[in-house]
Amino acid sequence: MISKQTIDKIFSTIRVEEIVGEYVQLKRAGSNYKGLSPFHDEKTPSFVVSASKQIWKDFSTGKGGTAISFLMEIENFTYPEALRHAAKKYGIEIEEDQREISEEAKHAQTEKDLLYKIHEVANTYFQEVLWDNEEGRSIGLSYFKERELRDDIIKKFQLGYSPEQKNAFTAYALEKGYSKEILEKSGLSIFPENMPAGVDRFRERVIFPIHSFSGRVLGFGARILKNNAKTAKYLNSPETEIYHKSNVLYGLNQSKQAISRKNGCLLVEGYMDVISLHMSGIENVVASSGTSLTTEQIKLIKRLTENVTILFDGDNAGIKASFRSIDMLLTEGMNIRVLLFPDGDDPDSFARKHPQEYVEKYIENEAMDFIDFKAEILLRDVGNDPIKKAEAIRDIVKSVSFVQNALKREVYLKEVSNKFGLSEQSLFNELDVQKQITQNQTHHVQQQQKEKAAPKLEIVPLDKEKEDPFLFDVLFMENKLVDHMLMFGDVVLKRRDENNEEYQITVIEEILHHFEEEQYTFLVKENEIIINQVKEGIQKDELRSGNFFVSFMNEEITTKVVDALIPLDELENWASRNIYPPNYGDKVADQIKGDILLHKYRYIDYLIKETAKELDQYSTTDEAKYYELIKKITLLKQASIRLSNIIEYSPIKGIYVDRKR
Repeated sequence: MISKQTIDKIFSTIRVEEIVGEYVQLKRAGSNYKGLSPFHDEKTPSFVVSASKQIWKDFSTGKGGTAISFLMEIENFTYPEALRHAAKKYGIEIEEDQREISEEAKHAQTEKDLLYKIHEVANTYFQEVLWDNEEGRSIGLSYFKERELRDDIIKKFQLGYSPEQKNAFTAYALEKGYSKEILEKSGLSIFPENMPAGVDRFRERVIFPIHSFSGRVLGFGARILKNNAKTAKYLNSPETEIYHKSNVLYGLNQSKQAISRKNGCLLVEGYMDVISLHMSGIENVVASSGTSLTTEQIKLIKRLTENVTILFDGDNAGIKASFRSIDMLLTEGMNIRVLLFPDGDDPDSFARKHPQEYVEKYIENEAMDFIDFKAEILLRDVGNDPIKKAEAIRDIVKSVSFVQNALKREVYLKEVSNKFGLSEQSLFNELDVQKQITQNQTHHVQQQQKEKAAPKLEIVPLDKEKEDPFLFDVLFMENKLVDHMLMFGDVVLKRRDENNEEYQITVIEEILHHFEEEQYTFLVKENEIIINQVKEGIQKDELRSGNFFVSFMNEEITTKVVDALIPLDELENWASRNIYPPNYGDKVADQIKGDILLHKYRYIDYLIKETAKELDQYSTTDEAKYYELIKKITLLKQASIRLSNIIEYSPIKGIYVDRKR
């Protein structure tokens, strides 16, 4: 187990804005950062990162926490995995507690954990064969050297080699204790009936490991080196519990920082395209790895940038088929440019022929917007045929219809108008037609999906607290007081006692005294846990406020704490509009005093209601108990009246009706 000293060091060193910034394109908004939620499809940013508090909050899903909880959420890491990932990023050495791990913990590994582990083992094995084995060096390493790859690049992308022996890796993994079942589920090994010893899927191929956003190996791509017409040139891992090719972009782990830094992404097709561009110093590049571009892949890029340049081979016969990718990118709000390399060149060969500066300038100067690109491709064979020309223009307008921003759509249509000498009105008419076609197609697909799902109608009961206004009111104030403790716990308040003597008390102590004075029973389990921790802290001369609970390994507690520390108001950057509303907490002393009184008032109302429920059952069975309850209700009502006078409550106009603000 990771030692507490190491965990403390990790939390004190890591920066939430840096870790989140690898996954989300963050922009400064006042004292915070904002970006689009990585957990929810949205157009308006609702994801907030507080560098000063070292926490994040996603208002679209309600999730929030620390940098570690973010890694757990987005990468499905366990707590130790997230800690190790953060420690590796910041160069922190992990110290282990030497406590004996229980047998139960040893057997608690899930299938997903084993899949990650066997891929890690395979990745190390393939690299060792490439560098340390004679066959690996003479065949695999020689191939990479022929492709002019440097040693540092081969190691950066963790390239490897799988030997010719049919079950070399399978035998190696079985010897290490991995089961046939997990080897088969990983796709690394195949066990035909006539070959019980197993067969390596990637035997006699050079290996390209495919990494997740954070760097975990999910699967492999493998290229055969012999000319064999019966065997596929490239072979990829099958779909597994951890590898879904539509959700992965090759090279994203190695390129994410450059993409974010340059605010632009180059999109290519193959592994070697990515690797060669990296070797030439151009690192903001990813590959779809030969598969059709998917919405999930586009969203991965959009976390880092909205600017994409697609790089095509000059003689690629499938360019027209790529128009679908352009439309998908436009639908997701991306800004697109397209580059065609000269005939006979692809990104790999072009990058190896020319120095970095030349390649960068060529991409910058020669890349076209999608209108010029589609026009160039579609009008190549049109000649003077007006019908074919009209069809080509209609195809371009169809792409414009996928642009989500109305201003951008109008600018693009003006460009089409100028390019082809057509009236803007006719193009807008055609745009309306194409938008209608697109909407009808989308509606049809959605309708089919609904019919397939065909959910049964069911009555959803109201939440208990929403059915009961008394319960709702007291819950609201209970949560508010606990939020004050988390947000302002160590703030010192100046108060006066009954003798008008001044004394000082912290927010935590004043609210805690109120709860104890009322002998209050908490209605929210998370609040009770927080209060018990606060009491324990006071016994140890510690004031445990928000920061103490942020790293608590309890999702409900963490969410509550983050809600308190990043209120909804922080979504707005009012200062950018020259609006300066009062800050939450500007008048802490008055706020705490008023909210304690209001909680007391709401709690009394709740107790009156709960006590009244008991009257019926004792009215005929226990006269003494019945009158005891009547007396209790009377006293509670008297207390309620006194409090309503103090807080100036009107049942018609609400709270603080005559108070000067």
